[in-house]
Amino acid sequence: MSTLNDKVTAVFDEPGCATNQAKGTKERKKGCTKQLAPGAAAGGCAFDGAKIALQPITDVAHLVHGPIACEGNSWDNRGAKSSGPLLYRTGFTTDINETDVVYGGEKRLFKAIREIIEKYDPPAIFVYQTCVTALIGDDLEAVCKAAAAKFGKPVVPINAPGFVGSKNLGNKLAGEALLDHVIGTEEPEYTTPCDINIIGEYNLSGELWQVKPLLDELGIRILSCISGDARYHEVARSHRARAAMMVCSKAMINVARKMEERWGIPYFEGSFYGISDTSDSLRELSRLLVARGAPEDLVARTEALIEREEARAREAIASFEPRFAGRRVLLITGGVKSWSVVSALQEAGLEIAGTSVKKSTNEDKERIKEIMGGDAHMIDELPPREMYRMLREARADIMLSGGRSQFVALKAKMPWLDINQERHHAYAGYVGMVELCAEIDRALHNPIWAQLRKPAPWEETTTAPALAKGA
Repeated sequence: MSTLNDKVTAVFDEPGCATNQAKGTKERKKGCTKQLAPGAAAGGCAFDGAKIALQPITDVAHLVHGPIACEGNSWDNRGAKSSGPLLYRTGFTTDINETDVVYGGEKRLFKAIREIIEKYDPPAIFVYQTCVTALIGDDLEAVCKAAAAKFGKPVVPINAPGFVGSKNLGNKLAGEALLDHVIGTEEPEYTTPCDINIIGEYNLSGELWQVKPLLDELGIRILSCISGDARYHEVARSHRARAAMMVCSKAMINVARKMEERWGIPYFEGSFYGISDTSDSLRELSRLLVARGAPEDLVARTEALIEREEARAREAIASFEPRFAGRRVLLITGGVKSWSVVSALQEAGLEIAGTSVKKSTNEDKERIKEIMGGDAHMIDELPPREMYRMLREARADIMLSGGRSQFVALKAKMPWLDINQERHHAYAGYVGMVELCAEIDRALHNPIWAQLRKPAPWEETTTAPALAKGA
């Protein structure tokens, strides 16, 4: 565990995180978030964070070394889509039992790796440590190293047992595993001056595919997306990109920073949510690539594409603006979505009743202030009771959140739209902005809400005389 402790300490001392560097040495060692209490893993543990960060690598076999419940609770919990291989949707686990706890589970793990290679022959296997196997002392890295030598396949240890901390810490430990064992281990067949990486994008509901056609038109090649719709070999060769865009800094800023340090790949944090943010991200990508040797006309071509796509998108959403007039949105999310979705909603003519910043960095909060000005209603902690009160008192007309909060809105008989990782609609890029407006419009004007708010038949006053006569 000493190696894991060293890794956790290094992650907490992340130079690329302004919030982390503003802390004192003592506070920095405590980590970025409140540590989980035993038995209270709501919101995700480190294992869960590592699994969801890497599982979108679609051709890899993801093997969970631990009790079957760990794999069951983490399987397919993000709607990350694939344009090809589907092996990532097969659940693999060693399913350790009481005997393994007593005698150790290393032999069972080695056999599981051999069985996967014989049956599926994946380009690599990612093996995830869990609380139980870490506590009984199974040497995950030694087994993976021995298996890789025996079978001639990369077997990557993901040492992020749940008890070490939060889901966000697990995201970063997953990134460290990629840096230690995957990135830079292979060379691409060829490179171009317009190769980029997109870091912290998971292709939820196929959102990457809404942006890729724009990049293709500009001649910008996604060398690797880490990790949405990714392939193992793409990630291994990603160190030859010319520039990188980081979508979620809270999850994988360590990957972006270390790739810049080791291979000189400049990066910036951007968003593909909303018209303006999409345009700004395309401009910054073009600027970075031209600075690294891409054709100088890339900037002009980017501006022409932006002008055309913005005109199309604004024309499409213009019809929604009268229907959104005066409507207020309560946004319960976090991280990059706390400001990027705010920007998108304002472009559609919606007002923001409040946005959750529980999982947001100081940089995220500053961006919200820039976007909303003096009307920045940022909410650090909003318990379900207060959410319910806001909706019942009509301080918001619709709530956008994750699935865990939907029942608050439904109990208040108010519209709700899923904006989190389980969503079934893609909202990235220009076409995604139009789709977001369409889904909000459907939710707001669904006739079911008027019916739900009507009194029940037995509550109507017309029944009162009949009751009195019968009495």
